[in-house]
Amino acid sequence: MLNLPFILFTTEMAQKPSIPKGTRDFGPAEMAARNYIFDTIKSVYRTYGYSQIETPAMENLSTLLGKYGDEGDKLLYRILNSGDPFATADMSKPLTTQVCEKGLRYDLTVPFARFVVQHQNELTFPFRRFQIQPVWRADRPQKGRYREFYQCDADVIGSTSQINELELVQIVDQVFRKFDVRVCIKINNRKVLTGLAEICGFPDKVVDITVAIDKIDKIGIEAVEAEMMEKGLTAEAVKIIEPVLTLQGSASEKIATMRSIMSASETGLKGLDELEELFGFIAAADIRNQVEIDLSLARGLNYYTGAIFEVKALDYQIGSICGGGRYDNLTGIFGLPNMSGVGISFGADRIYDVLGGLDKFPKEVMSTTKVLFANMGEAMYLIPVVKTLREAGVACEIYPEQTKLKKQFDYADRKGISFLSIVGSDEAAQGVINLKNLASGEQKSFPKDDLQSILEFLNA
Repeated sequence: MLNLPFILFTTEMAQKPSIPKGTRDFGPAEMAARNYIFDTIKSVYRTYGYSQIETPAMENLSTLLGKYGDEGDKLLYRILNSGDPFATADMSKPLTTQVCEKGLRYDLTVPFARFVVQHQNELTFPFRRFQIQPVWRADRPQKGRYREFYQCDADVIGSTSQINELELVQIVDQVFRKFDVRVCIKINNRKVLTGLAEICGFPDKVVDITVAIDKIDKIGIEAVEAEMMEKGLTAEAVKIIEPVLTLQGSASEKIATMRSIMSASETGLKGLDELEELFGFIAAADIRNQVEIDLSLARGLNYYTGAIFEVKALDYQIGSICGGGRYDNLTGIFGLPNMSGVGISFGADRIYDVLGGLDKFPKEVMSTTKVLFANMGEAMYLIPVVKTLREAGVACEIYPEQTKLKKQFDYADRKGISFLSIVGSDEAAQGVINLKNLASGEQKSFPKDDLQSILEFLNA
C-alpha cells in the first residue's frame, strides 16, 4: 500500500514526450540522408580550398544585435543570465539588456566576422572557410521554415575580386549537379538597389525598400508596393521602381536597360559594372544550371553591399535553398575595417526536403549495413570473417540472437540491408560463406579467406 500513491502519481503526472515547434528529431535513416548532404557539400568546398572551422552556439548579444536589421533582431533567441538576473535588475530600464547578455546565433556569417577579427593574427588572407552548424531563429514554423536548422556556409574574406563570386556560383552549380537537382541561380547587386532608391528620390529609404522587395515572392508585387508607400515612398517613386522589378530579358539586355534608368546614380552604375563583370566570368565558366539576373532579389540582411545570390529548385516548390552575397563592412563593426568578404549558405534542411520530395537520395545512402550474417549458431566461425570484412570497409552485422530465420530476414528488409549470409554447420565445416543479393536474388558461395572475390560480389 505504501507504494500505491507513488505509482498513481507517476502514471497520472506523466506527460507525453514532445519537442518545441519548429524543431525535429532525426532517426538513423534521416541522419544517413543528412550526412550525405553534408558530405557532398564538404567535398566540393574542399576542392576550392576552403577549410573548416566551428564557433560556439551562443554569442554575446553585442555581437549579434544590429547586424540583421530590426526584423532580424526580433527573431534572435536570447539566453537568460544564470542565477536570478531579475534580483538586481533596474525595473526603470529595459530588462532585456540587463538579464540577457548572450543569444543563440542567428546565422554563421556574423560569428565568422567576429572570428576573423578575434583571430586575425593567426589567419592567412584571403581566408577561405566553411562551416556546417545549426542556427536558431524565433520564427513562425511552416513548411520549409524551422526554428532550428543547419547552414552550410562558405566564405572568403580579404579579397574584393569577383573571381570569388564566380567560384561560389561554380560551387552551387557543382553541388546541385551532384545532387541531380535542377536549380536557378538568381543574382543581383545591392548597389543597384541603392541606386534604385536614389533615382526614385528616397536615398534614405534604401533599407525600407530592400526589406519590402525581399518579400515579393511571398506577398506579391502589389503588397510590396503598398508596404513601400506605408514606409513613406510616394506613388511616383513606386512607379519608378515597379518596372525594374518586372524587367525581362537576358542578363546583357537587363544591364543595358538598367544603365539608361540608372544614369543619374553613380552607385547604381557601379553595381551594374560589377554585374556585367561577374556575368562575363560566368559565361566563360560553362555553368550547367540556369543563372539569371533578378532585379527584384534583395536579400533582407543589412550587411550585404555588393553581389547577392539566391538559389531556387526548379522541380520542387519551396523557398530559396541557398543564398549569400558580398559584404564590405562586417568586420569593421568589430574593429577591422577594409576587409571585404563574400559567401554563400546552403540550407541543409530545405535541401533535405527537396531531395526527399524528388526521390533523389541514393539508395545505398539509406542503409548503414551492407551485409547481415544470420545467426545459425556459428558465431565463433563468423566473428573473424566479419572482422576481415569490416577492416576492408564493408559495413556488416551478425544478428545477435539465434532465432527464426524469418525474423532475421525481416530485420534485413526493414533496415534496407543489401546482402544476407546464411552459414550453418555444413558451411562452417567446408570453410565457406554463402552470400545472397536480396535485390536480385543472386546467391554464391566463397571460401571464407577469398576476400577479393567476396568484395567483387558485394560491389558488383
